[in-house]
Amino acid sequence: MRRRRRPFLGVKRGAQHPFSDPRRRTESGWGDRLATAASRVADHSLLWWGVAALLAAGGRFGRRAAFRGLLGAGLASAVANGPLKLLTRRRRPQSRRRLPGVRRPRTSSFPSGHAATAFGFATGVVQELPLAGVPVAALAGLVSYSRVRTGMHHAGDVVGGAVVGMAAGVATRRLWPVAPHEPAEARALLTRAHVDPSPEGAGLVVVVNASAGSGDTVADELRAELPRAEIVEIESGDDLLEALEAAADRARALGVAGGDGTVNAAAQVAADRKLPLLVVPGGTLNHFAHALGVDTVADAAAAVRDGRVVVVDRAELAGQTFLNTGSIGSYTDLVDAREKLEDRIGKWPAMVTALVGVLRHSEPVAVELDGVPTTVWMVFIGNCRYHPDGFGPSWRERLDDGMLDIRIVHGHPWSRVRLLAAVLTGTLGRSRVYEQRCVARMEVRSLDGPLRLARDGETFDGPAAFAICKADEPLRVFAPAP
Repeated sequence: MRRRRRPFLGVKRGAQHPFSDPRRRTESGWGDRLATAASRVADHSLLWWGVAALLAAGGRFGRRAAFRGLLGAGLASAVANGPLKLLTRRRRPQSRRRLPGVRRPRTSSFPSGHAATAFGFATGVVQELPLAGVPVAALAGLVSYSRVRTGMHHAGDVVGGAVVGMAAGVATRRLWPVAPHEPAEARALLTRAHVDPSPEGAGLVVVVNASAGSGDTVADELRAELPRAEIVEIESGDDLLEALEAAADRARALGVAGGDGTVNAAAQVAADRKLPLLVVPGGTLNHFAHALGVDTVADAAAAVRDGRVVVVDRAELAGQTFLNTGSIGSYTDLVDAREKLEDRIGKWPAMVTALVGVLRHSEPVAVELDGVPTTVWMVFIGNCRYHPDGFGPSWRERLDDGMLDIRIVHGHPWSRVRLLAAVLTGTLGRSRVYEQRCVARMEVRSLDGPLRLARDGETFDGPAAFAICKADEPLRVFAPAP
């Protein structure tokens, strides 16, 4: 007796399977619609640019995550869609299904460029922001799965693309190391200074520079956190130095809210008056505040309540205080060009436009460094040792090591091209264009007359001969307990 066959997947005997019916090949459920949408929105990396914009709004590490993600995505896309597809030449799946809105490319199926780009971006993000990297990685997985669901790739193509992407994301560390989230270390005072304000801020006068990017929000937060502190708000056009000096006259501790340039001015006043300084992040980048571990107004208030004061180095460039970095050469041209454009087109577009102009037109400067004549395209000066080595200093492990981190790009023929090639190939340490020193002092004399100088993102006219050194008096600043 012949055994009756059971219906396959619930299809009645004699009926056509849905996928075998030509009239139903273009029909799609919610899963197909989701896969189609994910695949299309990831075309040309539009999805990842949008995610990067959201991350960049999340502060310093958000910007780093966005940039590293885009760097990983770009590197992965270049490798996957370039040499790997040319070498493999694999055919696309011969799917019977045709989902609406999905265009079948004519390039090699292996590896998946969408998967490579997605995992290159996600791997870059997760290295800077592990928690934010989890949903981004899930999104990368969805995009990769969509390429199989829509019939664009075999499963092996997607796996291969994901491996390429993860390798590219990790490779970004060679070009740009991952910065630690922990603040830099500094020597803490063993006892509370008698000039400390009270836990509620009595004796503290804080000057809030609204034109530096802070404003009513920072001032209101300070009043809520430190109700007995005196808050002085200044607007664009007001004399910042005059306001700081007036505040210091009646303060037991001086505070400042603004960008790194504003903090520099306050540091000079606080050092001259021998007052401890409270730094409140209120600018665009807030490098010094971040190095102290002060990322929010609440962090600054906690440092006051703890009464923890640390001693940090204060450096001088031609007699002008700087707490982070100084520069000679093309960087000053970049800052000046950016400031001319930023009111019209915004700070970051102005920075990119200025960078293109400086790279095309800047010229090296003839100088003597500690009596040795040379030409330099740019000199970076770090207050304390910066990491990593090479032409991408990003963070400091200490704020009180007594050293200056000097990095010089010499003005040899094709120096900028040679510098870029050395960075990309990992041979910067052997390049004749680049030199790095760690010293306590450097004497500079210009052979072309007075120089334009920069300190913490602000430029000024300097003399023809000057010193780069540590200030005799260090700076006392409030910092949260580690």
